[in-house]
Amino acid sequence: MIYSERKYVIIGIFIVVALAFIARLFYVQVINDSYKLSANNNVLRYLIDYPARGLVYDRNGELLIYNEAAYDLMVTPKQVKVIDTNDLCKVLGITIAQFKKKMLAARIYSPYKESIFEKQIQAETYAKLQEKLYKFPGFFVQSRTLRKYPSSLAAHILGYVGEVTEKKTKANPYYKSGDYIGISGLESSYEIELRGKKGLKVMMVDVFNRPKGHFKDGEYDTLAVTGKNLISSISGRLQKYGEALLKNKTGSIVAIDPTTGEILACVTSPTYDPNLLVGRDRSKNYGALASDPGLPLFNRALRAYYPPGSTFKLINGLIGEQEGVTFRDTRYPCRGGYPVMGGKPKCHAHSSPMDLPGAVATSCNSYFCYVFRSIVDNRKKYRNIVSGFSTWREYVLSFGVGKRIYSDLPQELSGNVPTVEHYNKIFGKNGWKSSTIVSLSIGQGELDITPLQMANIMCIIANRGYYYTPHIIKGIYPSKQCRPEYKQKHFCKVASQHFDNIIDGMQGAVDHGTSTTAKMKDYIVCGKTGTAQNPHGKDHSVFVAFAPRNNPKIVVAVLVENGGWGATWAVPIGSLMIEKYLADSIKRIELETRMLEGIVLPPTQSDRIKANKK
Repeated sequence: MIYSERKYVIIGIFIVVALAFIARLFYVQVINDSYKLSANNNVLRYLIDYPARGLVYDRNGELLIYNEAAYDLMVTPKQVKVIDTNDLCKVLGITIAQFKKKMLAARIYSPYKESIFEKQIQAETYAKLQEKLYKFPGFFVQSRTLRKYPSSLAAHILGYVGEVTEKKTKANPYYKSGDYIGISGLESSYEIELRGKKGLKVMMVDVFNRPKGHFKDGEYDTLAVTGKNLISSISGRLQKYGEALLKNKTGSIVAIDPTTGEILACVTSPTYDPNLLVGRDRSKNYGALASDPGLPLFNRALRAYYPPGSTFKLINGLIGEQEGVTFRDTRYPCRGGYPVMGGKPKCHAHSSPMDLPGAVATSCNSYFCYVFRSIVDNRKKYRNIVSGFSTWREYVLSFGVGKRIYSDLPQELSGNVPTVEHYNKIFGKNGWKSSTIVSLSIGQGELDITPLQMANIMCIIANRGYYYTPHIIKGIYPSKQCRPEYKQKHFCKVASQHFDNIIDGMQGAVDHGTSTTAKMKDYIVCGKTGTAQNPHGKDHSVFVAFAPRNNPKIVVAVLVENGGWGATWAVPIGSLMIEKYLADSIKRIELETRMLEGIVLPPTQSDRIKANKK
């Protein structure tokens, strides 16, 4: 009896154990697929299918950015067996020490996940590597594309692409370590349109790590979507010409079509070849450019602050008209300077007294000191200087000065228009008056403005009171339309009827005033010079203009650092840009040659010391 009971107990134990094994096998093989996936990982490779970024064209269909095939060598550290390290290093052109460093970085990232071992391998190296890849288990190649630039034009506008940061991968799940992203220029501001959409390929590999085709004939693959192509508003010919004119000079040129807000050229000098920031030498080249004392990576058109100088007199004249304190026939005396303050600010010799157009044409400092003070000290309208100045400031802001314009180029700065709080902090409450800040009347003092803003002011004057937001992209395939916000008009606070007096003065400046070098036989050019004070050396040469007077097609703003008088460098360069765009050829060959060959050297350290002592 006892033996019989033991028999059933033993049989029961075996049955329970058997059932446990059966249940576990069922769970592993049917319910839980982690082991299956682990096995699949030994024969399947999951490759991201990176899309080609969109192409970029200029306004005339000239290709500005295209793609070139490149390859990343990937590694999964756990799968790396004993390999001929010397052979691999020889193919890649790296040292044993570099190999060890890269392997350590890959293991730290993840022993089980693939990561980039060597990025952006050129086609020639890839061909050699492909023949020997079976010798290097754990390594495989992933196709990529690199940006290429057929010329070195417009580096600051186009921008460049770089590897995504860890911070970005955490903030945006679309990006993974090793992905590329637009860093600057339109590559950054149009990143979503240009990048396209990644796909996935599930590939089978043999024991030698060689691809053997798509898993289940590509049933689980997803296609990459190529990025959208962009049509830039830039004229490649005009951009190239502007960069040639600014060679061996420091400064900026911005040209805009005022009827649309499309940026025709945006030149910064010194500049650089955008191809330097592509490929395996990118980091080395970036370091060299970043340490260059000429600051070739710095976009002066959008980020450099300058006092606008006499070009700002145009805004003060318009505000005076709108406020009813200045009229076409208003005349003020000038005796080599502003008489009320003992001849300061000083002024150059010209006829006196002048009316409003005459004061613009001759760039009379004294005249606009009177205008500015008549605006902010108008006690019939404002109870004190704070009210008058605050109103004046609101007018200035409406011209797109002292705030961002919000173009489609990233990193644009706002400039500066001083506030009541600023002057209260410096001089104390009730401790300042219009004579204290009269330098604002001639574009000096605390005013700071970017070349892009200078050009935008010209758009407002050319359009008699409004502007379209300046933008660099006029069309996105397939719609071929720009972003809708760039089709909206933005009005300043000065009525359209007040602009003709100022424009008459600007035409006079070109015909017989301070900007006669800009005069052309076939086009009526309206312009204004400026000489922006520079505490670190010679003053900056400034010129703003538009043409033709009726139905304007182009505005330009030119600033040449340390160029001295506006008429010396900025006027000739600006007028040549206008002629190039409107006529597509240059008749004033002698002037062109002088500008192309001209050199304007930056101030030396001794120059800066002398300037500071003054």
